[in-house]
Amino acid sequence: MTETHVRYPHKQGLSPMPRVDAIWLHPAYQTAYRWLARLECDRPFCRHQLRHLLDAARLMWIANLEEGCGLDREVVYAAALLHDIGKATQYAMGAPHELTGARLAGDILASLDGDVAFTDAERRAIVTAIRGHRRLRADAEPLERLLCRADKASRPCFSCPADVRRACSWPDAKKNLCIQI
Repeated sequence: MTETHVRYPHKQGLSPMPRVDAIWLHPAYQTAYRWLARLECDRPFCRHQLRHLLDAARLMWIANLEEGCGLDREVVYAAALLHDIGKATQYAMGAPHELTGARLAGDILASLDGDVAFTDAERRAIVTAIRGHRRLRADAEPLERLLCRADKASRPCFSCPADVRRACSWPDAKKNLCIQI
């Protein structure tokens, strides 16, 4: 892939994440993201758009730091950005989004080269985390564990109106009825 990541100046102590930018700008990612946005445009609760993806990434990053997991920041953000990329396929065809998403994420990650490429080990960890983010396995890898937990914790069920909360397919026991991590 040619240089498609955003070049921006270093601002307020924040460092750029060119590998995450390359994922965001990837044509296959953008196609899947826009398809999902169209399918969820009338959904009254929990959309799987950038706000959810970045909330999950930030929760993962905080837990990574607090728990001393030692994961690379771009790997954490890449996993979060990609984790629901198969959701449109689930809506349209009934295929589990963690499986179609892992496949699409693997293709996107494999197409990145040069200074935006992830290592084989990083790609494997990201794809494994996406595949396992819905149900935590007993032997889950650190990135997979963080993604599974953050994905669920990033849902602000407490802020949904009562009628929307009742229409949600999540059982009440799973709903986040208070702020948590």
